[in-house]
Amino acid sequence: MSEINLPPAETVVKTARTYARDLAERVLATFLVAAAGVAIAAGPGDMFSASFWETVAAAGIAAAGSLLKGLFAREIGAKNSASTAPGV
Repeated sequence: MSEINLPPAETVVKTARTYARDLAERVLATFLVAAAGVAIAAGPGDMFSASFWETVAAAGIAAAGSLLKGLFAREIGAKNSASTAPGV
């Protein structure tokens, strides 16, 4: 009968903790960058009645912000990760 090789329990817990930290960072960063994109593209007072092109501009600003965040994370975090969470 073949053996099942599972990773040690510490590895699974560390991986889940790292994943949760990484996910929380990405969700928060996406929210902040998208909100900033809308505020810049449509203006804070006009953000609830943005035109199609203002919405497209906001999406472009959010994408550019995510790119910059990933590049920044590479400089301060692990070189093969777009996260600032250690060990990701």
